[in-house]
Amino acid sequence: MTTFIPALTLPSAVFLNPAVSVLLPIGLGTAVGFSARQTQKTYLSIKKPDLHPPPWLFGPVWTILYGVMGYAAYRATFNGLSPLSSPETIQATKQAMTLYTIQLGLNLLWTPLFFGLNRPVAATVDILGLIGVNGYLTYVWSTIDPVASWCQVPYLGWLSFATYLCASIGYLNNWDLTGKSNKEEAKKE
Repeated sequence: MTTFIPALTLPSAVFLNPAVSVLLPIGLGTAVGFSARQTQKTYLSIKKPDLHPPPWLFGPVWTILYGVMGYAAYRATFNGLSPLSSPETIQATKQAMTLYTIQLGLNLLWTPLFFGLNRPVAATVDILGLIGVNGYLTYVWSTIDPVASWCQVPYLGWLSFATYLCASIGYLNNWDLTGKSNKEEAKKE
């Protein structure tokens, strides 16, 4: 079971305001995406598995997923912290707030790890942790608000696909996205 850790948790005012709860992950995700300017160039230049989406698809998909995750966080928190909720539900809601904050941090860390630092191993570890935290968050939300829990399903599906992409790209590029190994291979041939 998770613990509510106030120092690692977004303030409840963020969760309880529907606009802020939805717009915060969208805004942060957009900022991280734009800050990694080399993202599209790197994505186009590295070896990818046969099943991979075009670069233009990532922005719209992540915008929708961030919005839905923010909505789910609002719903679960609003319903779980209701004065009519049991003490157990309130405690589970606070724990879910910590889980949500941790998963958001792991999510936002992935792009700089993979594209900014060219660290596919660290990015793969990050995304595996992200799936684990979100799987558990989905379970906790199911005890608080089933709709919030179901809102996680598309996110978990995309994270599963993103994990496949991350690990496959890492493997196909010898776990080196700097381009050095690709240039060295070209010289050998």
